[in-house]
Amino acid sequence: MGRAPRLRLALLGLAGVLTALAGLAASQGPALPAHPVSTTTPTSFLLQPIANTTPNAAQLQRGQALTITGDCMSCHIRDGGQPFAGGLGLNTPFGVIYTANITSDRTTGIGDWTSDQFYNAMHNGIGAQGENLYPAFPYPWFTRASRADDDAILAYLKTTPAVSYRPPANRLPFPLNIRFMVKGWNLLFFRPHDFQADPGQSADWNRGAYLVTGLGHCGACHSPLNFFGAASVDRALHGGTLDNWVAPDLTGNARTGLGGWSLGDITEFLQTGRNFRAGAGGDMGEVVSYSTSLMNDRDRQAIAVYLKSLAASPDAAAQSVDTGAMQRGEAIYSDACSSCHLENGFGQPRYFPPLSHDAMLQQADPTGLEHLILAGGRVGPTATRPSPLTMPSFAWKLTDDEIADVSTYIRNSWGNQAAPVPASKVRDMRRRLGLRTIHYTENSGDHE
Repeated sequence: MGRAPRLRLALLGLAGVLTALAGLAASQGPALPAHPVSTTTPTSFLLQPIANTTPNAAQLQRGQALTITGDCMSCHIRDGGQPFAGGLGLNTPFGVIYTANITSDRTTGIGDWTSDQFYNAMHNGIGAQGENLYPAFPYPWFTRASRADDDAILAYLKTTPAVSYRPPANRLPFPLNIRFMVKGWNLLFFRPHDFQADPGQSADWNRGAYLVTGLGHCGACHSPLNFFGAASVDRALHGGTLDNWVAPDLTGNARTGLGGWSLGDITEFLQTGRNFRAGAGGDMGEVVSYSTSLMNDRDRQAIAVYLKSLAASPDAAAQSVDTGAMQRGEAIYSDACSSCHLENGFGQPRYFPPLSHDAMLQQADPTGLEHLILAGGRVGPTATRPSPLTMPSFAWKLTDDEIADVSTYIRNSWGNQAAPVPASKVRDMRRRLGLRTIHYTENSGDHE
């Protein structure tokens, strides 16, 4: 055989070996990304230090802290997007509203906004071009923020990296897609006003009230909404529903609210996303990760002082529970839930929440519990609790009737008391979550 044929055979052999090695590498794991992966997380972005030698450092540091307090990151970042670039679709009862770009970009962000324009948006719900903003932007709460705080927030946002990005158009039906309609809503439900301190209360209480009812906009989620999407004034912080979750009662109700929580329980929850009684799941997980865990101790204490002062919401009338549902639910609980939450419902506090006297489980609306059982959930990481905790989805394993029975059992055991859960409500939640067709995911539990 001549040199040329031998060379061709050698090259073919080498090509075969390389192909085999490539196939083996592909079978061992996913390919490396084609571009460098950024190490900047939303949390590290929010905590980037502002040196005292920076011009106007005091105002910028104040604005950074207030931006954290307002939880701007949770809404103004989308999956795969840049911090504060917006584009997150907010599912409202009326359609999808996409959050704005609030980076320093002068064309698509707020880099060209004046302090008067920003204050007008925060205080009056009016955009830079004089247009009405939809109240999905929580100006009914932000209106209480002081002018100095608004100016500090804008100054800080103008230091963030400019991102050229335009969010998609809102998906609202006619006539709600006409912003002029918001004028009527404002006429009925909104009055711009500054925060008024109560001289009869402590400095902590007033600071907490300013944060909870203002920049923290807790009532935007934790208050029931009327037919027009306005938060109830008479039932402020009595609990609300949004995007197939429940934001629990924050009043002094001992069963559904914070009546049984101490000041320390509240501050620990705000700092770590978990305590002896509960874990922060759903949207509240992001609130803790991007806002309350990054606040200073004084502000967390002030929030706790204010919340503990709230009068208890009224208890719902007791309802009878079917004995058969309780017996079936107990059997399902023992099989599917007790390995983490234990047979006595005590759980493993700060890891797997205790179910006894759990406020979220006893809400009048079981939406949050149904969502959690069907789709699973996650307690987000914080600096002091860096490991996220995950509850698996049981949509693949349990039928609607079984979830209704185990929910009824959990809501009425170990000292809990709440209305039974009908299978029809579980069925509707399964439909809304797109889980009617079984599809396994990493959170699908212990299937084989």
